Amino acid sequence: MAAAVPPELAGERVDFRFKGLPPDAEGLTVGELAAQRRNLFTGGFTTPVLALSAERVEHNLALLETYSERHGLAFAPHGKTSMAPQLFARQIEYGAWGITVAVPHQVRVARAFGVERIFLANELVDAVALHWLAGELTADPEFRLICYVDSARGVELMHTALRDAGATRPVDVVIELGAGEGARTGVRTEAECLEIANAVAAADTLRLVGVAGYEAPVPDADDERVRAWLRRLVALAVDLDTEGRFKDLDEIVVSAGGSEWFDAVADVFAEIPEMSAPALKLLRSGAYVSHDDGQYRRRTPFNRIPSEGALQPAFRLWAQVVSRPAPDQAFVNAGKRDAAHDLDLPEAQVVRDARTGAVRDATGLAVTALSDQHAWLRTEPGVELEVGDWVGLGLSHPCTSFDKWQLIPLVEGDGTVVDYVRTYF
Repeated sequence: MAAAVPPELAGERVDFRFKGLPPDAEGLTVGELAAQRRNLFTGGFTTPVLALSAERVEHNLALLETYSERHGLAFAPHGKTSMAPQLFARQIEYGAWGITVAVPHQVRVARAFGVERIFLANELVDAVALHWLAGELTADPEFRLICYVDSARGVELMHTALRDAGATRPVDVVIELGAGEGARTGVRTEAECLEIANAVAAADTLRLVGVAGYEAPVPDADDERVRAWLRRLVALAVDLDTEGRFKDLDEIVVSAGGSEWFDAVADVFAEIPEMSAPALKLLRSGAYVSHDDGQYRRRTPFNRIPSEGALQPAFRLWAQVVSRPAPDQAFVNAGKRDAAHDLDLPEAQVVRDARTGAVRDATGLAVTALSDQHAWLRTEPGVELEVGDWVGLGLSHPCTSFDKWQLIPLVEGDGTVVDYVRTYF
């Protein structure tokens, strides 16, 4: 992944706000520090420090681009996974239609760094945010935002706020079809979807452009249930089109897809029949950029379709052994403040010897618990591990990894830091 720090980020000063960065870099700009190409292990970085593999990020970006092209999908990766404008830019360079986000703050971040197409995977009923959005749409004719609607009340609130803001362009909306009883947000029945379509048609501040949803919350999700819900989504789009709800559109949006079922999305979206306008088949997987060593490694569709390729975990959290109180126990200085822990504990993967710098597999080591600032390691008999050694940890669930680090070194295989990824949560 080539170093291409946006000017706004390159000029930011390195200081105490950023965990793990070299103390002697205080006062340098991010661009100046990146140009030094320091080594993660010998260049003054302190532990704990989170690193992203430059080669693996690049591999993952390329893989989803080719997958989307092969299956005729447009791609709006979920940016809330990383909230990193540099990664937004790289995803767009790799063919993304735009970026998906979840809340108004994330829209503002994406806009601040020039993203022109945003899919807001939520119903937007905040009047202040809608006033801001009306201004953005007026100021930039090229800017497009699509968001969910899943209630007549939500349509009413959106229309009132946009009307009061003097909106000059309608906001594009898609009806969110819920993933079943007991699932997350979204309309539960097709009859309710028609009522919401009527409400949108009566609001000149809104324009209905398609349907969407998220398949992961399907109760007791498996391939059969996910595909059944996706076919409901497609049928809803066809029914609305038959009723003339999408007249005068250049394209009809049909969108779904997280990082666990995008193979099902691709297969079912390939079945979309001809409608009054071409379908924009919009996939929204986001966690693929960094992938992980837990949740998504176990559940990636590429496990089911290995002929399509394989994503590579790109995160590694480096922590230092600070206590070895018993032969079967050790502690490193990274804990809940540093590592995702909502789904799985970190994995001990490698050890870097403090005396020699040699790196070996972390055979015989296992993380058993996390405290606020410590990971508890169980060590099997005969394991060599000393205070001062660095332990490289694999992380699960990137969505709660990026948010703990504001400036993340991007590291090549030999340890050279070639860039720094800035996050905004």
